Amino acid sequence: MSVRKRTWTGHGVQKEAWIVTYFDTKGVKRQKTFAKKRDADTFASKTDVEVREGIHIADRDSITVKQAGKLWITTGEGEGLERSTIEQRKRHLKFHIEDFIGDKLVSKMTVPLIREFEDQLREAGRSPAMVKKVLVSLGGILGDAVERGLAMRNSVRDMRQRRNGKEKRQEKRQKGKLKVGVHIPTPAEIRTILPTLEGHWRPLLITDIFSGMRSSELRGLRWVDVDLEGRAINVCQRADEYGKIGRPKSEAGERTIPIPPIVVNTLREWRLVCPRRDTGKVDDAGNPIMELHYVFPNGKGNLESHANIVNRALKPALVKAGVSIDTGKVDKDGNPIMRAKYTGLHSLRHFYASWCINRKADGGLELPVKSVQERLGHSSIQMTLDTYGHLFPRGDDADELAAAERSLLG
Repeated sequence: MSVRKRTWTGHGVQKEAWIVTYFDTKGVKRQKTFAKKRDADTFASKTDVEVREGIHIADRDSITVKQAGKLWITTGEGEGLERSTIEQRKRHLKFHIEDFIGDKLVSKMTVPLIREFEDQLREAGRSPAMVKKVLVSLGGILGDAVERGLAMRNSVRDMRQRRNGKEKRQEKRQKGKLKVGVHIPTPAEIRTILPTLEGHWRPLLITDIFSGMRSSELRGLRWVDVDLEGRAINVCQRADEYGKIGRPKSEAGERTIPIPPIVVNTLREWRLVCPRRDTGKVDDAGNPIMELHYVFPNGKGNLESHANIVNRALKPALVKAGVSIDTGKVDKDGNPIMRAKYTGLHSLRHFYASWCINRKADGGLELPVKSVQERLGHSSIQMTLDTYGHLFPRGDDADELAAAERSLLG
């Protein structure tokens, strides 16, 4: 590593510059020019440490964050990621990364620069949740660049490793625990909802209430995966938001869910009138050949959309059953306008989880946590405990404490 001064005369004016000469981690001789000696010395000191630690990448061997982001998207496409995931990567890159740090070299993305990027996102009005998601994407971009030899360090990963415990604690405090009657329908509310369900949405909502299937799993469910005689549903595939059929979210997502008589009887009746889809073939008389395929299709027998299920099935059903909240507004006839108390289909999945967990004396199944994990298709038992652990019956409630006291003290 050397720093030397170079002087020359141009147009009758004496000029000078400072040149840093060094060998990079590959043994290639490099030079970089600076107008001031102070800048040259700073670069030389920093580069000397990076070369010795094996983390130096010359500027000409690196690329910008924008370019690296496009390579990261290409990597995802090559890995066969779902379209929704690829689209999210593109949105994060275009709307949240490029305008702020798109022209920065990935080899120069240090922890201080990333902290500054975080501040810029917040000042620009991004929510804490969005900032976190964008940082995850930036970490993916830098990780891909490291694998391609375009950067030697993923500073997002380094930063998040130091923050990990603190972030998890903050996230838990912000989200809080799922509460029955707030995030999870109560058993009384479910009893109120069931008699009001009607039409072609009835079998879907009843199945969701008593199976806890994800929306994507319900939409992709085929009749061949429903065993009415064995009273079970085999989850083998799911439909993403773009209508593409694929495997469940994880290996644990492929599962068999026992279903109670109300679901069996409802599906048996529904099968008789369920819309069939056009196979694209015709019979000998020239009539189109139709087939039963999806269990909860649209009117043409094809995939139903998630938005339709939420907006045309769930919300109207809740309002009709009185499981609703007054918006404070009135319609043209002066009647109060109500909105659904629970706005997402996942609330029914939460109910199913609570039903599996609740004591039999309280109308639940009282299943052990491992069985709950398997029925929900969680990838780990820790995920089940983190989400629903507080709902499991405690062994130290007031009645049991009183009994223990009497036994101890006589």
